Amino acid sequence: MPKAPLTRTVTAATLLLAVAALLWALPRAGAPGRAADCTGRRIASWSADSRHTAEFARYGNDNTRTDDWTGGDGTHSVRLPDGRTLWLFSDTFLDRVQAPPNPQGENRRWRTADTGGTPFLRHNSAVVMSRSGRLERTLTGGTAAAPGPFFPDPPGGGWRWPVRASVEPRSPGSPEKVVRVLLWNRAPGTGPWIFGVPRGTEVATLSLPGLRLEGITPAVGPSSADPGRRVLYGAAAVRDGGWTYVFGSDDPPSSPASSAYLARVPAGRLGDRGSWRFWDGAHWQRRAGRAAPVLRDGGRRGVGSAFTVVRDGPAWVLITMDTGGGGAAGMRSLTSYWSCSPHGPWHGPNGRLTPPRPPAADPQYVAAYNPQAHPEFTADGALVLSYDINWLGPPGVPADPRLNGDVDLYRPRFLRIRMGPAGR
Repeated sequence: MPKAPLTRTVTAATLLLAVAALLWALPRAGAPGRAADCTGRRIASWSADSRHTAEFARYGNDNTRTDDWTGGDGTHSVRLPDGRTLWLFSDTFLDRVQAPPNPQGENRRWRTADTGGTPFLRHNSAVVMSRSGRLERTLTGGTAAAPGPFFPDPPGGGWRWPVRASVEPRSPGSPEKVVRVLLWNRAPGTGPWIFGVPRGTEVATLSLPGLRLEGITPAVGPSSADPGRRVLYGAAAVRDGGWTYVFGSDDPPSSPASSAYLARVPAGRLGDRGSWRFWDGAHWQRRAGRAAPVLRDGGRRGVGSAFTVVRDGPAWVLITMDTGGGGAAGMRSLTSYWSCSPHGPWHGPNGRLTPPRPPAADPQYVAAYNPQAHPEFTADGALVLSYDINWLGPPGVPADPRLNGDVDLYRPRFLRIRMGPAGR
């Protein structure tokens, strides 16, 4: 006789436990970062950030030293524990800036080498900004007489471009901090690879507070024998909970757009190669070659090889060049995607923002590209976003004379952007 009530009791208890477990596993309303609170986001408004643009112009035009930064691209930043900001640049001019007119008779500042010859382009540099927001010094390698890239070129040729950086413990649990910098290792190329053949992703370690380069180690090796399918990681890196989510992109030579990929590393472990995991569309994998795109190129969709990702409340927002916009949009305009998780699904593209470019005699060849967010400068809800300027003239016409004749054509510019609602 007691078996029936006991059975009903156990069944009811089991059901209650199952429901409780299900409710615990579901996103809870009101909890920050939960999918239940996530709604679409997009760039709602923007304005020019003249403060940062002017500061880089001031620093670049200063001839107090002639072995420091006068222009560069690939603009990334990281706030240091003492309040300074470290800015990282890819290709960089270190030289002297001359007052106008330039050799073409235009009313523009222009650059020469300190000896009066053609400026020499280094593959990377770093610039230190004080706590007050004043750029103070350039970090390079080589010697005082012959400065070279801060992150030295790899053995056997090629170069390194720094991307995202993070302040981390020197080792898990250590009170000592260092800066980890993700680097893109590229080899010289021709044809569709004029900007280099992707090799792999590396991690550099810088001491604090001295910012001395201590070493460079591999993070992600070549994921494919086909260079167009290799993924370089570090276009964006966002810490969320106990993880750092690292976004990357491929570089298909036959497509104007790239696909975005995702890796994750336990927070504070960017330098631990064995801790990297890669999203394959359903699970986290040890093997980078099994990664699947989280945002695939095609039609109107796709990303530039360099893009940025930020959090806006529970939503994730990816800002990129409008590679699917047609015409010159891929080198003139920005667009965005949003998602409720780093691995998607990503919704968009949403809208188009065409940032201002410096005046030029041939504006059709002036490109605005590589949007990068700088969350450390967020104020009053407005996010600082940089973008790079370059001159990409007709095929076969070298860019260096044009860039050297107008310093504004190879310096970052800045916006302040605000997010607003976006539909699915």
